[in-house]
Amino acid sequence: MSELNLSTDEARVSYGIGRQLGDQLRDNPPPGVELEAIVAGLRDAFASQPSRVAAEQLNASFRVIRERMQAEAELKAQAAAAVGRDYLASNAQREGVVVLPSGLQYEVLVTGEGAKPGRDDHVRTHYHGTLIDGTVFDSSYERGQPAEFPVGGVIAGWVEALQLMNAGSKWRLHVPSELAYGEQAVGSIPPHSVLVFDVELLDIL
Repeated sequence: MSELNLSTDEARVSYGIGRQLGDQLRDNPPPGVELEAIVAGLRDAFASQPSRVAAEQLNASFRVIRERMQAEAELKAQAAAAVGRDYLASNAQREGVVVLPSGLQYEVLVTGEGAKPGRDDHVRTHYHGTLIDGTVFDSSYERGQPAEFPVGGVIAGWVEALQLMNAGSKWRLHVPSELAYGEQAVGSIPPHSVLVFDVELLDIL
């Protein structure tokens, strides 16, 4: 095989398209994906060659793989939900953890003396968010910049907690998935994730 020449803009963009496609397939690979078959499909389409597989067969195979992926995703979701329930049940037994009727759990790390915000207020906060395994997915502390937002414009667990906090307080929230993003995947947060936040209510704006 001749060496690939990537010295021109056109060649580099062509390679970049392949990289992007490869990145997408690597991060979300269909079960049993075969690179050689993918390359063959690209070559045939680019050369306007007839498909080597009939449309009916393609559609049937896509259905089979889609159903398999949905079944695998459902199993993963059920497992994640079970892990989250076990975590919350165990965490609720720890000293200092308050469990609200909604399922939200919190610990008071620092008690503030300021006012409590209402749902329509804007607040300034510092926060550090992790999954239950400690993986950080967002942190205003790490960015070095507090966050400002309306109380009613965030996840349900935060909306509830912020209205109970006095300005100057710092709480640790353990947020059930149904009070966070539920079955949705958001950024690096998997579906059905319990989220842990250290939240510092700096000010009511």
